[in-house]
Amino acid sequence: MPEHASGRPMVTVEAVGRKCPLPIIMLSQRLHEVPIGAVIAVTADDPAARADIPAWCRMKMHEFVVEEPLVRGSAFHIRRKY
Repeated sequence: MPEHASGRPMVTVEAVGRKCPLPIIMLSQRLHEVPIGAVIAVTADDPAARADIPAWCRMKMHEFVVEEPLVRGSAFHIRRKY
């Protein structure tokens, strides 16, 4: 399996301390940094991110993989689909 096909994020967008919609804007701006099929993560502690990031994935047809709890906030893993 190619490295980018694993569940590990290739890129992490650090958005802890940023209020929505900034984590999604930052994700959108950096998604192109990973190849199609690869995982990018967004770290965020804004409670709205828990609903907004999966909703953005559905709207943009990318795969929401998992929410991983962190000491502060969570890491949201997204697989780029196109």
